[in-house]
Amino acid sequence: MSTDFQDFETEGRRLVILRILSRRNQYTTNEYSLHDELKGAYAHIVSRDRLHGDLAWLEEQQLVITQQPRAGWIITLTARGSDVAEGLAQVPGVAKPRPGIS
Repeated sequence: MSTDFQDFETEGRRLVILRILSRRNQYTTNEYSLHDELKGAYAHIVSRDRLHGDLAWLEEQQLVITQQPRAGWIITLTARGSDVAEGLAQVPGVAKPRPGIS
C-alpha cells in the first residue's frame, strides 16, 4: 500500500472518530463501541493497536481526551475536536469534511 493512500486512509479514519464522538451522548464513548462502529458503519477495519495509536495522536493534538482504566479506554471529544469534526477548524493529519456529508 502506498504511503499516500495510507495517509489518506489514516486522515479519514481520524475524522470519522471525531464525527462519531460528536454524535454521542456527552461526546464520550468507549474503545469497544468506537471500534465496532468504525468497522460496521464505516468499513475502517483496524487493530486495537492502530486505534489506540490514532487516539493517542488525536489526544496529542488536543482533539480528544482519553482515560485508560483497566477495562478499556474512554474517549471524550474536546471543543477543538468538535470544531475539526464540523469543518470549522483544520488540523494537518485529519481529513477535512466534505460539504453535505454528515
